[in-house]
Amino acid sequence: MGPAATADFFAKLVRETPAVSDQEHLRTLVWSDASVPDRTDAILSAGPSPLPRLLEGVHLLQSAGAALIAMPCSTAHAFLADLRQASAVPILSMIDASVRRLRTAAPSVSRVGLLATTGTLVTGLYQEGLREQGIDAVVPPPLLQQRSVMRAVRLIKAGQLEVAAQALAPAVRSVAGAGAGMIVAACTELPLVLGHQAENLPVFDTTTALAQDAVALARRLTRPDPTKERP
Repeated sequence: MGPAATADFFAKLVRETPAVSDQEHLRTLVWSDASVPDRTDAILSAGPSPLPRLLEGVHLLQSAGAALIAMPCSTAHAFLADLRQASAVPILSMIDASVRRLRTAAPSVSRVGLLATTGTLVTGLYQEGLREQGIDAVVPPPLLQQRSVMRAVRLIKAGQLEVAAQALAPAVRSVAGAGAGMIVAACTELPLVLGHQAENLPVFDTTTALAQDAVALARRLTRPDPTKERP
């Protein structure tokens, strides 16, 4: 939903595509609507639901010919079931992609620091997925979550990346001090200020995980069917 996060996802989609020419890249439609109501507000305080606008986006992409949909917004996954029910094409789960790829990339990690919007944390979607993989998720205390993580997200959306990185640092230190062996950037704004490491811990980028799943599915969908080849 955030335009900077959308641009970051598209850059990673391009980077993860095994192409040597323009023609080998994926045909891509981008629906970027920053006016979609705030997802965390909707989850926490019965603010306006983003679902009608999200459904509008799904229908727009389908009518334009999309064969699959990737949604680079973790918090919006609270509405994924409704979106999938209304969609005639697959909608990837960023959370499933992240949990699966994290387990493969870091088989020995048993505890991670989960940095996400408060709305995402309240849904418990990442925590449940990680738990199923035998991974414990630690999160910042509630006050620090608001003063550090949510403040950083708002600053990133305002284009103040350096200040956002400073704001996020206390939350990173908190989860690192709680025994996390890896930091999970579970909000698509956060990779814009987190590098590959934070507090000497590796950072897992959920945006990249979604891009990798999108490339993999798109290549399967566009692969020629050998049974239909001419003799």
